[in-house]
Amino acid sequence: MNIILKKATIIDPESPFHLQIADVQIQDNRIIAIEKNIVDSDFTEVERENLHLSPGWMDSSVCLGEPGYEERETLQNGIAVASKSGFTHIAIQPNTQPVTDTQSIVGFILQKAVGAATEVFPIGALTKKSEGLDMAELYDMQNAGALAFGDYNKSQKNSNLLKIALQYTQDFDALVLAYSLDQDIKGSGVVHEGDASIKLGLKGIPALAEDLQIARNIYILEYTGGKMHIPTVSTKNGVQLIREAKAKGLAITCSVAAHHLVLTDAVLGGFDTRFKVSPPLRDEAHRQALLTAVIDGTIDCITSDHNPLDIEHKKLEFDHASNGTVGLESIFGALMTVLPLEVVIQKLTAAKAIFKIPTTTIAVGQTACLSLFSPEEAGVFSQEDILSKSKNAIFLNQPIKGKVYGIFNQNQLILK
Repeated sequence: MNIILKKATIIDPESPFHLQIADVQIQDNRIIAIEKNIVDSDFTEVERENLHLSPGWMDSSVCLGEPGYEERETLQNGIAVASKSGFTHIAIQPNTQPVTDTQSIVGFILQKAVGAATEVFPIGALTKKSEGLDMAELYDMQNAGALAFGDYNKSQKNSNLLKIALQYTQDFDALVLAYSLDQDIKGSGVVHEGDASIKLGLKGIPALAEDLQIARNIYILEYTGGKMHIPTVSTKNGVQLIREAKAKGLAITCSVAAHHLVLTDAVLGGFDTRFKVSPPLRDEAHRQALLTAVIDGTIDCITSDHNPLDIEHKKLEFDHASNGTVGLESIFGALMTVLPLEVVIQKLTAAKAIFKIPTTTIAVGQTACLSLFSPEEAGVFSQEDILSKSKNAIFLNQPIKGKVYGIFNQNQLILK
């Protein structure tokens, strides 16, 4: 594909054109020129209002249902949603049916994604059927294309199994995902334990349930070595523990879900189950601590934690509804309401380095892997903005800032 992206502001600190406005000429998937004004009748010109470009974004936690839960989302539509939401790379969680715990299911997902503009990377389950009892065939899955290993939104209760997994994966330099929530302390809690849970009469989940598990996981990592990623951290003490672990030199990274940076449990007053997520929305003190950890680099990347759920799992009493929200479509606009543009872009691209995916910069001779957006347009996230098959959007009717146009990747231009 031969195109010229006209009058684009380049957001890429690694590029010699950072913060400059220029035309970007792409031929056969490679940037061949970046100049103030490029005119070439053999190339298609692409113009958008206040067009900005950055290196392609990656979301490290995306659920797409298929195989097994196609009523929630299909791989084909989910990948298209990611493309139109600005993501050139997504990591697919293993909470499918059957669970992604064998090389054949990894291969199935990769085969379904062949030819897509957004590149797909399956996460393999750490344990068979994600039941936490026996370790899955991690090495075989990595050879088949699995990116990392973890049981989606399930803590590993068996400390020895996590220890063995961290020791074993060092033999083939794999990354272990350690979701951190002590289920015994959580009990039957459904929201953050605090003023909101008391006022609403809902059972609370203490921040301690996350903090204790993070502390345990860090102690195990310190003993074993290896590499650990803690997804969707949500507590102020949790990020402090991770900050201290990094200062010790441990190979630990973490992510935060966008909704924990933008929303608090103050939105729960209407008992709307769109706001029921795991970890739960917490109070303002935790939100501020998370924002600080994003700015100072303790939190490495931001995810949408995109989890489509059908109406039968969300339109229930709050206690009985499932946890989860769609978020690919809203993550950029939501983050722009609380963070500076360059921080948002850095945190949406940082997952590539964590998961050992090759990175590119916006420079002549580089492969074109780009996210296209405008950072200025203010609005409200509406029903029409939801591209997913499921409509359980936590940011519905919430203010947003900015607009995503699409991506250029794999020699394809995908525009909304």
